[in-house]
Amino acid sequence: MKKLLLLSLLSCTAVFAQGYPSKPVRLIIPFAPGGATDVIGRLAAQKLSDGLGQQFIVDNHPGANGNIGTELAARAAPDGYTLVMSYDGTLSINPSVYRRMPFDPQKDLVPIGGVGQLPLLMLVNAQFPAKNVAELVAWAKANPGKLNFSGAGYGSSGHLAAELLRQRAGIDIVHVNYKGGGQAVTDLLGGQIQMLMTGLTTVEGHVKSGKLRPLAFTSAKRVAGAPEVPTFAESGYPGLVSHSWYGILGPVGTPPEVVRKVNAEINKLLQLQDVKERLAALGVEPLGGTPEQFAHLIREDAAKWAKVVKEAGIAIE
Repeated sequence: MKKLLLLSLLSCTAVFAQGYPSKPVRLIIPFAPGGATDVIGRLAAQKLSDGLGQQFIVDNHPGANGNIGTELAARAAPDGYTLVMSYDGTLSINPSVYRRMPFDPQKDLVPIGGVGQLPLLMLVNAQFPAKNVAELVAWAKANPGKLNFSGAGYGSSGHLAAELLRQRAGIDIVHVNYKGGGQAVTDLLGGQIQMLMTGLTTVEGHVKSGKLRPLAFTSAKRVAGAPEVPTFAESGYPGLVSHSWYGILGPVGTPPEVVRKVNAEINKLLQLQDVKERLAALGVEPLGGTPEQFAHLIREDAAKWAKVVKEAGIAIE
């Protein structure tokens, strides 16, 4: 009897997956429109709509570095019709930074597929004397406590990447908190801060105009959009490899067949030429892979950043 019940359940699940999606799917983006998560999420939503024959409707719910919107997805019915496009800051950094998390990224969510990863870029104002990482470190050591930096958000991946440099180089630098990247870029241009860690897309125009000077990328290899800029490894800091990454997840309990179906579609859309070109223009590298590989990435980065957060004493109530 139990065997028949199990076979019946598996049969129903398979039929459900074959017909999925039979209605529009809500894709929560836990950030305001216009940012990297939103732009990448909307691109994915458009292509998932095309590939699966039902509209993936973007629903922005910003706040608490992605916690608010991602929690909405974690608490939704696990039927495949509410998904979330989240990122490393929410999934791998927030659990160490926030004293109270409203959900557990590794227990309350099912990773479906990584979409893209974005290396961070360290920049300075063009008037700042440092022309490379070594000169910036030397200046910071000669002027302890005088170099102000931002990662465009307290506890963000940019903030932690700069903290990692501070720890590895043994320098005394001061973090300035902003609610978003726009004001941080404005203050870098105005000289209120001297250094910023952010994605290339946020500052590309200012780099091309010569107002901002790029020093190094956190990528493992040089970035195609700015091949003249070295990596941190080339600059003497091989351990400073870091990416912001973006991917789609569902509430725990989402049927495995649905997870596999959406994952397959994510991998298909990343092979489309127009998607490749759009991501490249944003400085984003396609990610793809299996749900298991995405889950491993979340766990691996969570362990890495937990050490940085603890040493830096970063915490949000």
